Amino acid sequence: LQLKLWNKYRVSNIPSLIFIDASTGKVVCRNGLLVIRDDPEGLEFPWGPKPFSEVVAGPLLRNNGQTLDSSALEGSHVGVYFSAHWCPPCRSLTRVLVESYRKIKEAGQKFEILFVSADRSEDSFKQYFSEMPWVAVPYADEARRSRLNRLYGIQGIPTLIVLDSKGDVITRQGRVEVLNDIECREFPWHPKPVLELTDSNAVQLNEGPCLVLFVDSEDDGESEAAKQLIQPIAEKIIAKYKAKEEEA
Repeated sequence: LQLKLWNKYRVSNIPSLIFIDASTGKVVCRNGLLVIRDDPEGLEFPWGPKPFSEVVAGPLLRNNGQTLDSSALEGSHVGVYFSAHWCPPCRSLTRVLVESYRKIKEAGQKFEILFVSADRSEDSFKQYFSEMPWVAVPYADEARRSRLNRLYGIQGIPTLIVLDSKGDVITRQGRVEVLNDIECREFPWHPKPVLELTDSNAVQLNEGPCLVLFVDSEDDGESEAAKQLIQPIAEKIIAKYKAKEEEA
């Protein structure tokens, strides 16, 4: 039972506190530790999810010091980027993400990235943000940064959440998608039922039950034949969870 609960709620570190609606069994909030830190009096109980547009509302920064209102994100796909300068994998991803951002914008797509800093000082934030061509939540606005962490249940960095133009989540695996699609041909990276296992997406093996199918060779078409075999099974499973408004 313990293992099932860890897998069901995708717990990757401890302590972890998850709030659930007992009547439906659905997750209300994945990041309960931030909730009780930010709202110790319980004034916002029952801490249900709010729309992205409401949580992000307020001024945003560009690295030249200019400000703009968060309403400027409306109508665009948005990548919500949780990262920090002290984190080496974050810096590596940022270098790739800058090029991906440029390619997507040059292709005429409406896309913006919102940097939500986990840096340890404002100076570190400014140094890191100077490398980024997109917008950020002001470092001093710790409450809004915390609310965004709560909204998406962030448990580690770097994390890139990709939203559609309505603010709904397309994928929580933006990091994997960016690294696997350097030319950004598959933007905005809607999840695939079946993936080829690579170094960059292997992290998803930790998130729940997985079926891994090994084939002898790609050269003789075995890989494509295997994909055609398991694709309809995966699609059926995903559809079942989608009908229940749960992640597969």
